[in-house]
Amino acid sequence: MDRPGRHFLQIPGPTNLPDRVLRAMDRPLPDHRGPEMPGLVAEVREGLRRVFQTQTGEVLLFPGSGTGAWEASVVNTLEPGDRVLAFDIGQFSRLYAECAARFGAEVDLVPRRWGTGVPAEVVYDRLRADRAHAYRAVLVVHNETSTGVTSDVAAVRQAMDAADHPALLLVDVVSSLGSIDFRFDEWRVDVAVCGTQKGLMLPPGMAVLCVSPRAVDRSRTVRSARYFFDWGPMLEENRRGYFPYTPATLLLYGLREALRMLLEEGLPNVFTRHARLAEGVRQAVRAWGLRILCEDPREYSNSLTAVVVPEGYDAHAVLQVAEHRLHLSLGTGLGPLRGRVFRIGHLGWLNELEVLATVAGVELAMHLAGIPVPLGEGVSACQRYFADQLAPRPAETPA
Repeated sequence: MDRPGRHFLQIPGPTNLPDRVLRAMDRPLPDHRGPEMPGLVAEVREGLRRVFQTQTGEVLLFPGSGTGAWEASVVNTLEPGDRVLAFDIGQFSRLYAECAARFGAEVDLVPRRWGTGVPAEVVYDRLRADRAHAYRAVLVVHNETSTGVTSDVAAVRQAMDAADHPALLLVDVVSSLGSIDFRFDEWRVDVAVCGTQKGLMLPPGMAVLCVSPRAVDRSRTVRSARYFFDWGPMLEENRRGYFPYTPATLLLYGLREALRMLLEEGLPNVFTRHARLAEGVRQAVRAWGLRILCEDPREYSNSLTAVVVPEGYDAHAVLQVAEHRLHLSLGTGLGPLRGRVFRIGHLGWLNELEVLATVAGVELAMHLAGIPVPLGEGVSACQRYFADQLAPRPAETPA
């Protein structure tokens, strides 16, 4: 029997699907080699360029996931034995580095406390000491989904420039693209990798990459074995509006609609909305007297918040109560954070009322799980913040 009411999917992705996206995908399957594909693919690629904020980058669309995008970024830019600089700041940072290592890269994985971001000063020190330019790439996860930490990619690029190092900059934007400001051209990123199921407001099923001319040049010279994720055939076919093999056709229609929605709202407005919703959640966490895992407020994620439960309590119990009694899905703690934190997703197609309902549900779930939080305090704090942010401002008068 269906449970009454809406299921609140407030994990950090996949996110809730807008009705417009669902309707766009509710159609007969097209001929993926037919005449309507070039116009569809061209609009999708141009829309993605605008979301990546690039004029020079090439967009590639693979059937797959963010993990597939990792693999594509590695096998097209690195060879076995190449040195790579990476940072262990969370589960996905660790796994991206593991992906590179599986293909034979020699990964220098710098350990960091989970809850902190990529330190630009360490990037500078490591690259400055690399006089022979042995490092071929630096791997960065822009928004670490396991910890709720957003690293400063602009500062990383500045550190690379200050060290005068030619390494490629490979960035995971899986949980930031479409929700947190990301500037491919301005920050001179070489490869950005993403999936469709988070800020792009689609089901899982497509790996999205944006690659610089320098990365494309590198892909033509590396000798790594590749077939499915080879950029060469995909670039050639995507430019023509087609694919070298069967694409995720219905997702393309959904992606076109999602991009139209993001661009209609305007990227600055999208980023401002996410920042406002995220701060509302953080106000609630503070009112509960709980700790946010991210240590530096300058690195707070606007996509999700990782909440540390008090000593002696199990975060998994909160997740179970939320799911089974309140029809609310929250993100679990990953790796060493399992049982210590739960994650509240606040990205994608959502608004203040949905965030308030989520905060109320989290508050109630913690209460039912035995965690002593003051009922109503988190909701009130979040509501007061939204009331202040949404209040009409007096019109500016001429001096």
